[in-house]
Amino acid sequence: MRLGLIGNGAIAQYATAELEKRGHVIAAYLLRPERVAAMPVKAGEGLVITDNVAGLPRDLDHVIDCAGHAALRQYGADLLRRGYDLTTVSIGALADHDLAVALDRAAQDGNAVLHLASGAIGGLDTLRAAAAGTLSQVRYIGRKPPQGWKGSAAETRIDLADMSKGAQVHFEGSARKAALEYPKNANVAAAVALAGLGFDATEVTLIADPDISDNIHEIHATGDFGSFTFRIIGKTLPGNPRTSALAAMSVVSTITQLCNSIRF
Repeated sequence: MRLGLIGNGAIAQYATAELEKRGHVIAAYLLRPERVAAMPVKAGEGLVITDNVAGLPRDLDHVIDCAGHAALRQYGADLLRRGYDLTTVSIGALADHDLAVALDRAAQDGNAVLHLASGAIGGLDTLRAAAAGTLSQVRYIGRKPPQGWKGSAAETRIDLADMSKGAQVHFEGSARKAALEYPKNANVAAAVALAGLGFDATEVTLIADPDISDNIHEIHATGDFGSFTFRIIGKTLPGNPRTSALAAMSVVSTITQLCNSIRF
């Protein structure tokens, strides 16, 4: 596939390396204006680097958003309306109802598809299947070491520098509220919500825990299917403690599945 990437941060760099290993071509980057000039390009690569959707090549097979909620808001609808299929890891942005509606309409207008990468969580296939029946409760619990919550709303609710009393809950509420208040940390809560009961009925608890070094995600669900609990201890990308390795891997997996004639 000829691919375009939004962003050139940790996830984009991982995706570039792994997708190129699999024979895909990274043909374009869509970046903020200040990042365009700083993007290193080897002579003769024929790589398009632009700060606007109109500057992207028309022959791209797919575009991947690796740049966060703001990028999906800025570029998503325009890309879909122009007919580009799009994969995003910024699932939490869909907690904004108006944005979700705009993206849906744009995809229909452009006969395009917005694909949601599973990100840092698993078990969503089970949750989607259970949602075909009746789900009575879905709870997501996100537990990270204190440094994993730096730069988030947790800093205004607990003292991340003094965790002498042990693990502390700094958020309890709906997945919608979590995704809107923790835009850089709650993509997992949003993925769980979209796979199951939706943003308003999915319960979320977020915890800072000084006794752990990895991010721990749990899903607890009950319904007429029975019940299940899913727990994953996630590593971060080497050299980037704020980026989930599995989130980056899920981008590569999504593109791989799109190319397969037999798919999960």
